[in-house]
Amino acid sequence: MHMGNVAADDDHADPPPSMARSSLLREPPATERGLRTRAALVAAARKVFERDGYLNARLIDITRAANCSAGTFYTYFSGKEEVFAAVLEVAQEDMLHPGMPHVASDDDPAAVIEASNRAYLKAYKRNSKLMGLLEQVANIDPEFRELRTSRSNAFVRRNARSIAKLQAKGQADPDLDPLLASRALSAMMSRIAFGHFVTREDRDDTPTATEEDLVQIATRLWVNALRISSPGQRARPAVRDP
Repeated sequence: MHMGNVAADDDHADPPPSMARSSLLREPPATERGLRTRAALVAAARKVFERDGYLNARLIDITRAANCSAGTFYTYFSGKEEVFAAVLEVAQEDMLHPGMPHVASDDDPAAVIEASNRAYLKAYKRNSKLMGLLEQVANIDPEFRELRTSRSNAFVRRNARSIAKLQAKGQADPDLDPLLASRALSAMMSRIAFGHFVTREDRDDTPTATEEDLVQIATRLWVNALRISSPGQRARPAVRDP
């Protein structure tokens, strides 16, 4: 999870690493027909992975879902690992650029955080089955787990830079360590989304929360934790060593 337009320039300066192993990604097909066939296989593979899990997914089910032969599958992928990498390559773009709406004034960081939280949760909901699948794969594949951790850490660093910018402008608590604050708040956001959309752990013994409830409580926790001030009431600027 990241703070969107609070640090929009970081989106291109420090892109997070891919969760898909580069060694498993081939060059795209050269023809339009090839691109369509490959895309159909990737879409079918995602459905099968999400339905059956990584371990139980079978290539025959993927080819049936894509309405193509095994020979066609092997034209584009060597096996389950490669097509899973292709699924990740497509899906992670939606999580990286979740479509946050424009915020009228970037001088109100609370409004930016709220918009970012809403966009993140909407994207997480769209990809909730895949997010559950990623948890499964991370538990059985150490190399994938390391890629996933590296990507998560990249978002934590991006959030930390956003927090530091707010501190420098006197809009957030100057006494917080930006990296530690980012790690704690980012982990909270991921856990809220995973619990609500994947494990649905908030359904048993607590009142049912709506998505807007999640947006509002998460935003309040971010704002309160960082001691975000309103545009008319600024915190003191952070004192930085020269």
